[in-house]
Amino acid sequence: MLSPNCGRHSNRFLVARVLVARLLAARTFGAWLLVAFAFPLLAVAQSVSPQSASGNLATEGSIVLFRHAMAPGVGDPENFQLGNCSTQRNLSAAGRAQAKALGDRMRAAGVAVTQVLSSHWCRTLETAELAFPGQARSEVLFDSFFTDQRRADPQTDKARALLLKWRGPGVLVVVTHQVNITQLTDVYSSSGEGVIVRPESGELAVVGRIAP
Repeated sequence: MLSPNCGRHSNRFLVARVLVARLLAARTFGAWLLVAFAFPLLAVAQSVSPQSASGNLATEGSIVLFRHAMAPGVGDPENFQLGNCSTQRNLSAAGRAQAKALGDRMRAAGVAVTQVLSSHWCRTLETAELAFPGQARSEVLFDSFFTDQRRADPQTDKARALLLKWRGPGVLVVVTHQVNITQLTDVYSSSGEGVIVRPESGELAVVGRIAP
């Protein structure tokens, strides 16, 4: 559901896009943190409940890019190992409750989720499993590139190509990371927030956001 103030925000939207593009191009840890402060300028799509977003989600080919639920901290510990959850930043108790509630609200809204993809990180897999039990499948194209910005552009291009092929039936859910969602959509999402996109004319069009 797009905000009725989109036209009024068009100038600051363009300025913010230029600023964010320069920050992303810098490919440094500090630049990614600064993006968090720039993205409020791009908030022309209001986060709403799944019930309010159900109109957008009823269209065949709809996709929701969810950032994993609450996991305190930034990045991962220095001893990070992909297959070892004890070395990763994981969901808190509040994050697990948030993930479960996310799935409950989607089902209560009658949203037909027919496929769920997740990054290989434990916090995304747990979010996906708690929200949509038994549906998640790992997909390397949605793995985080937070610590390796060289992967950002080629991986995002492949991820976008994969998403553009989606035609349904039902809704495709992807549980991934903030950097991946930002690179794909120019939206800075909160933990547990969903960005609704749809393939349009060879691009991913942002058509709404789901509040965490």
